[in-house]
Amino acid sequence: MKTPSRDESNTPPCPPRSLLWAGLGLLLALLTGILLFAGVQSRGVARAPLPVYGPVGNFTLTNQDGAAVSLGDLRGHVWVADLIFTRCPGPCLRMSRQMKELQQALPDASQARLLSLTTDPDFDHPPVLKAYAQRFGADPRRWMFLTGTKKQIANLAVDSLKLTAIEKATADRQSPEDLFVHSTLLVLVDRQARLRGFFETGGDGVDSGQVIARVVRAARQLEREP
Repeated sequence: MKTPSRDESNTPPCPPRSLLWAGLGLLLALLTGILLFAGVQSRGVARAPLPVYGPVGNFTLTNQDGAAVSLGDLRGHVWVADLIFTRCPGPCLRMSRQMKELQQALPDASQARLLSLTTDPDFDHPPVLKAYAQRFGADPRRWMFLTGTKKQIANLAVDSLKLTAIEKATADRQSPEDLFVHSTLLVLVDRQARLRGFFETGGDGVDSGQVIARVVRAARQLEREP
């Protein structure tokens, strides 16, 4: 009888090739399951519904071209609004630049609209708003600048969109253009004219690029809602 050599006696037998393939298949199935689960979890977070803060009331205002714009014109569209005035020496320029970035960041397939409401209708007549819109490259098909009476603007901006606009007393003004204290938020409205989100545009720790990205994601999410 042949005596096995040292190498032959100490070498474990190789597992059958079928077992190796079975092990690799099991590992691949496990990894696939983990990735699918992670994908479902991430989609679940992304699809968490945005809160509903309340309905937007009916309004009719005038845009930069002198045309009437009503709530009915925006039905079926997601829209983002802010509150500015063209003589503003403070945050309005930054907010308008951010709205321009938002206009550029929204994909072509999006039907979202942008609305900038003036707090200074005595000065911000349609031709003034049109010049301001052109300054920021506003696409009139997407981005509207709206004016009206002070009561009409307050009804939309304050009562419906929950923004703030307070006219400064003459003694408190630091310049002839220092007319208002107003919100620096972007507000998001869904296709059913319901208020769905608030996004701060400035202040400590606020990154403008991240704000725009969050608004775009939220707007696209609302566009996908039934």
